[in-house]
Amino acid sequence: MNDTAFKLFRLSSSGYCCTQIMLKLALDEEEKENEDLLRAVSGLCRGIGGRQKTCGVLTGGLGILGLYAAKGKEAEYPEPNYSDMTKEYLEWFENEFGSEECRDIIGVVSFDDDTGSNAYSVKCGDILLKSYEKVVEILRENDYEYGSRE
Repeated sequence: MNDTAFKLFRLSSSGYCCTQIMLKLALDEEEKENEDLLRAVSGLCRGIGGRQKTCGVLTGGLGILGLYAAKGKEAEYPEPNYSDMTKEYLEWFENEFGSEECRDIIGVVSFDDDTGSNAYSVKCGDILLKSYEKVVEILRENDYEYGSRE
C-alpha cells in the first residue's frame, strides 16, 4: 500500500467523505488545517447531499484545483489556466469512470443498504487514488508547485 492509499484509508476510517478526503489530502500536503472548508464541503458528500448525483471525488478534485487557481479575494481574478484545468479534469474523470454520477460509478442505490456498503468503499478508494493523482498531475503540468500555494 503506497503512502497516499494509506492516508485515504485512514481518512475514510475517520469518517471523512470523498469530497472531504480530497481536500484534506491537499491541506495535509501543505501542512495546513481548515476545518471550516471541510465542514462546508460536507454537503457534497455521497453524491451531493447523499443523493448519489455528482460524485464527491469529482467535486473534491475541482475544489483542489480551485485552491490553486480560482478567485479567492475581491481584488483578484482566476488564473488564466483555471478553466482549462477544470475542463481537463472533468473530461478525464468522465472518460476514466464512465460518468460523473456517483450512482452510475459505484452502482450503489443507497449508502445505507447493507448489501452495497462494503463494495462501494473499495471502489471509492480506487477512484479517490486515481483522481487525486490526476489532479496533482494537472497542477504540476500547469507549473503549480503542489503543496505550496504561497
